[in-house]
Amino acid sequence: MLELTQLTKTFRLPDGGELKVLDVAHFHLQAGEQTILLGESGGGKTTLLHCIAGIMQPTSGSIKLDNIELTRLSESGRDRVRAAKIGYVFQSFNLLPGFTALENVRLGMTFGDGKHDATRAKSLLERVGLGERLGHKPAQLSVGQQQRVAVARALANRPKLLLADEPTANIDPQNQQRIIDLIRLTCQEENVALLMVTHSMQVADQFPRVERLETLNQALATTKDS
Repeated sequence: MLELTQLTKTFRLPDGGELKVLDVAHFHLQAGEQTILLGESGGGKTTLLHCIAGIMQPTSGSIKLDNIELTRLSESGRDRVRAAKIGYVFQSFNLLPGFTALENVRLGMTFGDGKHDATRAKSLLERVGLGERLGHKPAQLSVGQQQRVAVARALANRPKLLLADEPTANIDPQNQQRIIDLIRLTCQEENVALLMVTHSMQVADQFPRVERLETLNQALATTKDS
């Protein structure tokens, strides 16, 4: 369902030099498979997710999602694929402050086929325990509730792949496990492949497959050697 081959990402430095932050020889994810990418901050996890999501174009290599080669698409083409096939749970939530929980979830649907499925939006918010908070704006919700809205929004378009960037990093310990359980169960019920990045062994130990960033990303080894 997702396959990366010889993927690299290099940034140009102000002094004219280059910094390679990604060098992934191969990575694959099957439909419905749940995988953790474990590593410390600064190791390229977010850059990798942005490349997979089509937000950022890699320097070289292949990203194949559901038999579509993303690196051959224009920016607008990658946007369309992301809207139709990828859900993204951002670490910082990225909710629109002027919109209610329900509106934030329904807004996520407009980036796909343009259809506002109010029944599904409400159902997702009820599933994450926010059935009584449909009309609340982000400022009226706790941090944990905001993250649950973000999860519901990411699943609104029935994606093939869900990317989760440190989804419990900004949540109090009491709500961390609830978010993990919610994401895993929903992906299982809807056969959504899940790639979650974290630095927490407590989170990683709950997943059947764990990939360590220092093993996957050879750019880290190059940086250490230098």
